[in-house]
Amino acid sequence: MTDAMAFFTDKLSHETDPSDVYAAQESGDDSFVLVDVRSAEAWAQGRIPGAVHIPYRQIAERAPHEIDIATPVVVYCWSPGCNAGAKGALEFAKLGYSVREMIGGYEYWGREGQPLVNDEGSLPRTFDARVMAVRAEQL
Repeated sequence: MTDAMAFFTDKLSHETDPSDVYAAQESGDDSFVLVDVRSAEAWAQGRIPGAVHIPYRQIAERAPHEIDIATPVVVYCWSPGCNAGAKGALEFAKLGYSVREMIGGYEYWGREGQPLVNDEGSLPRTFDARVMAVRAEQL
């Protein structure tokens, strides 16, 4: 049991999820910066409001100039099928940042009906009953 407790405690200290990040945003929590580590094309297609864009390959060069080392970072990529979030988290960790990966990424943020934007403005919100309990007022 001790091994399992240590494993899951450690895992949760390095991960978060779309629901928790959205709840933090909604409560006005500005104690972290949300970083989209996807490509410029992905960023242009859609992103999470309030996120900053630093593709994971540019983190080592840009992060020290753009994000205070004392500010915790949450990174995300496309989906559970994308490991750019883990690559981005590793780059931030190498630089000494406190970092967590938002599991599920952009895909699950959108599937849970959280707001998305692109250069033209807000994108339609959808609620996927395969990943959350959908209430009548959401439809």
